[in-house]
Amino acid sequence: MLLKIELFFQRTSRLLGRGLAIVFLLMTANVFFDVVMRYFFHNSSVGMQEMEWHLFSIVILFGVSVALLEEGHVRVDFLYDRFPVRRRALINIIGTVFFLLPLACLILFGSFDFVHDSYKIKEISENPGGLHYRYLIKAMIPLSFGVLIFAALGYTVKNINLFRRGEETAIVARIVEEKQP
Repeated sequence: MLLKIELFFQRTSRLLGRGLAIVFLLMTANVFFDVVMRYFFHNSSVGMQEMEWHLFSIVILFGVSVALLEEGHVRVDFLYDRFPVRRRALINIIGTVFFLLPLACLILFGSFDFVHDSYKIKEISENPGGLHYRYLIKAMIPLSFGVLIFAALGYTVKNINLFRRGEETAIVARIVEEKQP
């Protein structure tokens, strides 16, 4: 049962990663267009520049969740890699439950007033020619940390599977994962 739940979280992570890849391509195209306009046509748009950091913030905010589930996050690998599978799983569970989840919940619930205030005043860019609806990008903060909490739950399930069954679960999960599209 837990293996099926883990696979659900992995599929969700891959779907989110594909979506972020599209956002990253859009950001790259936006930067390319802005650079061409600025250096070849001596014309620049404040809205295009703001769109760059809006798209970049989406990639960073939601990319953290993908990095967590794909084991791309930062840790002290020179020690961690020497531990047996079960000890690594236990470290991951403890770190997620006692450090990641409380911090993510703190930011999630702490950002509601920030976003609400922005929405209430219909915050826009203070720059002439800037983007309207700044509160939409600010709304990505609680949304992304909600997704991070979801990913942390999946990461915990994955590590519970590793802790319970050791290396054999990791091998089975990899085999099943390779068969998924």
